[in-house]
Order: sequence, then structure tokens, then C-alpha cells
Amino acid sequence: MPATPVLRRLKRRPEFLCVQRRGRRWVTPGILLQAWTRAGDHAIEPDAIRFGLTASKKVGNAVRRNRARRRLRALAMAYLQTHAIPGTDYVLIARQDTAMRPWRDLVIDLTEALDRVGRPKRSRRAARDRAR
Repeated sequence: MPATPVLRRLKRRPEFLCVQRRGRRWVTPGILLQAWTRAGDHAIEPDAIRFGLTASKKVGNAVRRNRARRRLRALAMAYLQTHAIPGTDYVLIARQDTAMRPWRDLVIDLTEALDRVGRPKRSRRAARDRAR
């Protein structure tokens, strides 16, 4: 049985920017998730799942931002090891509803977003041809 992947934190701004520039994203009512699969030189720990959290002032005052970050941290610790893809960096961005959204809905938001960013990217042409 394979070992569960290790969770690590993204701490430096360049790591966050790399995920933002190169990765995929999915927006749900509770969170915005960005994901980037590391490869080559960036694969220091190839099986580790790294994640970062952020909450801007758009979320609300300091109390609301801190609550949103705490909830995102708990969500990440509880569900990323089992649902995320090893060797991937994730950034969870709080939205205005994150602090007050029911826990069950946040879990659904995260699992949906992880599923969406983990799927292979389809070209617009293939999607258009499939619609015909």
C-alpha cells in the first residue's frame, strides 16, 4: 500500500506566483483553488503536496480574514492528503462567503475544485466538435 503523501506549506511569494501563472484554477462559492503540477527542477519532493492559503481585504476585516484562513487550513489538512494529486502545488484563496459558509458546503467546494483542476485540459476545438 503506498504511503500517504506529505503535506507541506507554500511560504514564499514566488511559489504563490508560480502557481498563479502556470497553474489551473477553479472558482466555487466558498473558495478559489489554483493548482500547478511540479515537474523537472521544481520537484524537490516529488510526492509532496504543497499548499498555500490567502485571504485578501476583499474578504472582510481582520477577524473575518483570519477565520477564513483558519477554516481553509483545517479543510486543507483534512482533505488534501486523500483527494489531492501528489507532486502538485495548491493555493486556496478565501472568498467573501468562506468565513460563514457551512462546513459541508466548503468540503463539497474543495472536492469539486480538486476534481476540476485535476482533469486533463480539453482544447476549445475538441469541446466545440463534441457539441456538434
